[in-house]
Amino acid sequence: MVTAVAQRLASQRKEIDDTLAAFALSPTQLQEVKAKMRVELERGLKKDSHPTASVKMLPTYVYRTPDGTERGKYLALDLGGTNFRVLVVKIRTGMRNSVRMYNKIYAIPLEIMQGTGEELFDHIVQCISDFLDYMGMKNTRLPLGFTFSFPCNQTDLVCWTKGFKATECEGYDVVDMLREAIKRRNEFDLDIVAIVNDTVGTMMTCAYEDPKCQIGLIAGTGSNVCYMEEMKNIEFVEGDEGQMCVNTEWGGFGANDNIEDIRTRYDREVDGGSLNPGKQRFEKMTSGMYLGEIVRRILIDLTKHGLLFRGRITERLKTKGIFETKFLSQIESDRLALLQVRSILQHLGLDSTCDDSIIVKEVCGAVSRRAAQLCGAGMAAVVDKIRENRGLDNLEITVGVDGTLYKLHPHFSTILKDTVRELAPNCKVDFILSEDGSGKGAALITAVIDKYLYAMRFSDETLRDIMARFRREMENGLGRDTNPTATVKMLPTFVRSIPDGSEKGDFIALDLGGSNFRILRVKVSHEKKQTVQMESQIYETPEDIIHGSGSRLFDHVAECLGDFMEKQKIKDKKLPIGFTFSFPCAHTKLDEAVLLTWTKRFKASGVEGMDVVKLLNKAIKKRGDYDADIMAVVNDTVGTMMTCGFDDQRCEVGIIIGTGTNACYMEELRHIDLVEGDEGRMCINTEWGAFGDDGTLEDIRTEFDREIDRGSPNPGKQLFEKMVSGMYMGELVRLILVKMAKEGLLFEGRITPELLTKGKIETKHVSAIEKSKEGLTKAEEILTRLGVEPSEDDCIAVQHVCAIVSFRSANLIAATLGAILTRLKDNKNTPRLRTTVGIDGSLYKMHPQYARRLHKTVRRLVPESDVRFLLSESGSGKGAAMVTAWASRLADQTRQIHRNFMLSSHSYP
Repeated sequence: MVTAVAQRLASQRKEIDDTLAAFALSPTQLQEVKAKMRVELERGLKKDSHPTASVKMLPTYVYRTPDGTERGKYLALDLGGTNFRVLVVKIRTGMRNSVRMYNKIYAIPLEIMQGTGEELFDHIVQCISDFLDYMGMKNTRLPLGFTFSFPCNQTDLVCWTKGFKATECEGYDVVDMLREAIKRRNEFDLDIVAIVNDTVGTMMTCAYEDPKCQIGLIAGTGSNVCYMEEMKNIEFVEGDEGQMCVNTEWGGFGANDNIEDIRTRYDREVDGGSLNPGKQRFEKMTSGMYLGEIVRRILIDLTKHGLLFRGRITERLKTKGIFETKFLSQIESDRLALLQVRSILQHLGLDSTCDDSIIVKEVCGAVSRRAAQLCGAGMAAVVDKIRENRGLDNLEITVGVDGTLYKLHPHFSTILKDTVRELAPNCKVDFILSEDGSGKGAALITAVIDKYLYAMRFSDETLRDIMARFRREMENGLGRDTNPTATVKMLPTFVRSIPDGSEKGDFIALDLGGSNFRILRVKVSHEKKQTVQMESQIYETPEDIIHGSGSRLFDHVAECLGDFMEKQKIKDKKLPIGFTFSFPCAHTKLDEAVLLTWTKRFKASGVEGMDVVKLLNKAIKKRGDYDADIMAVVNDTVGTMMTCGFDDQRCEVGIIIGTGTNACYMEELRHIDLVEGDEGRMCINTEWGAFGDDGTLEDIRTEFDREIDRGSPNPGKQLFEKMVSGMYMGELVRLILVKMAKEGLLFEGRITPELLTKGKIETKHVSAIEKSKEGLTKAEEILTRLGVEPSEDDCIAVQHVCAIVSFRSANLIAATLGAILTRLKDNKNTPRLRTTVGIDGSLYKMHPQYARRLHKTVRRLVPESDVRFLLSESGSGKGAAMVTAWASRLADQTRQIHRNFMLSSHSYP
């Protein structure tokens, strides 16, 4: 019995080995592949044999690699797969050459890839239009370079590859099709200077860093090579002097059946089921588009023979394309235990045993190893040709490489390099990635993160310098002569005191400052002690109203107020109303507020420069079903200070740290040039979100801050707010992660459409990731939802990024708050300041580390102060009611004085 089992297992093992033996290439076979590739390279260069050569050796008309003198600004397009990229590239020369790039990635839907040529190029031009809008460059006529990663004869498309099948393109001039699409859109003009292949683009990118780079290799979704060939060898191009880059299009190698001896029946099945049977045979054996499909067909065959998955072929396994090449990279990872391999297979609907996992790993290894060896044999043919062209015994040369297979597969690059070394022993070949870094290991990742984010780390000396800058901006805002040009507007609010405990009455408070609009009824009574009762309701403010007309916005506010009063059964009463209006306003009195500028995505027309109280009164009067007495308009920061001041009368500062950010504080009247009078104090709304709009903070802004600003509704404005507030923090993190992934430093270089989508990482995600106990788990969950499959090192790195971004925010807020506290201390002429700061805002409330970091930094920056931070539990609406109570009490006192005066005047004869 035991012998029979052993024989059966041995038979099964032999069947598996026989299946995979076809993928094991001997040194002799690899030398033959190299020799055949070399023959095809030569045939492609000859005028007579070029038409029938499988390796087309297409001239690119690129005559040299970069020499460091290049400079200027260019637009670049990159089309070669399901994503299309548009870039602006700025090249500078000087003491140190630099290249800066700004780019956006756009999806190419399958129906466009396989639709008509006109639809494809119209889509490309639509993407260009969006990018030029994004960069504010529609009126700039830039030189354009087009990376078009398909076989072309000069500018004519030879044939589609990589799943593209757009009709009426093959044989046509790609540049003409692009120009026609630009004309049809009729929005902008471009100077199309060059069209190159992605291999050429890779070689040129790497040659900018390494002058020895004269070969470009793509090993990703497709597979191809270019190199600098001697002009005298390119028979169908005029001229014998110098060199020209030749695009080999080696993916077509084998179309003349010269590698049939190494093709397997699985290769033939994949070829037969492709969009272009009989073409790109070498590419179908070596590129990422097909390796997973080869593995899938082998697995089906082994399963049919009862050698895998208990002989059961699932519907998912029958699905073409279900086994992606990324699964090969994951399964072959040395870090992955068999249980994790099994987990991947179960994700594909395959109920596998540990033995199954071992076999699948062997299959993946056989397929990917052959691919790397074939690419290595092809590369050996190229470098040997270059060596012989130059008449050298030994050659030193660099290959610039790009492509997900080379970057992400754990063994592909090593096998490729080893094969080149064995087959071309007289050539010393270095390989460099077209993007910096490989992303291996948490230590390297952290080091590079710190390099990227060094500008986000501040010493106390820098923070004190920022304090001093903000202090100067405060003084500019308070001065009559300097206020008009000041970025920190220091707006008087006409609120002259904090609650003193005598407030009482029945009030309505409105709170408008975001997509939700809140209405409260606040009852303040004095039975045994002062008590506050509040009832509230939240109403949504739709996007079409936020971005519509001002009349529609205030009609909406009036409608919500009417609904609230109806539900409270107080429509017949005329209660005092306080209005928290959380946007920059100029006040001339408490119940008048002229909007200076919208913030927080609001764009309602016809409101800027208008008194919002008059606009609301007009909307209420138009309804005619209730009356209202709007006694005070305050900012949310003022409302927060007044709310906290009700509980702690030492509160003289209010801060919002949430979607937006702002601060107010009680200033001495004698320092406020814009308001008459010298006695007493008045609350000043700093509008500190605009700090830096005049360039004051340029030295501490990063490339990510500038990208955030460019993509915002109000470029160049509210720059401080964009560096610190909740509206932008998640997006800052996302931009940093995208850059790191592009450079292969995170997620093994994988960039998903979700990760590229603006707004997909929110500030609440940053808060979740920074939780001390469950942060890494949350990071994994959030990244997985974005289509990323993160390693533990990835999660640690992402947590590190979040911490640096949020810490910077807390430090900057601490610096500006420190400036306010030192001003209060100087105003009071006291050696030690004792005060309370009222705070509200989701970022301060919800982020697990933010409050602690803020408090700690404030203590360091202003050591001669005792500051209590008081969280506003009731929001700013209650504060508006407190201001209204104060205004109502003041109005009652005025009326009483008036009555007393009238009575006393009547007593005289």
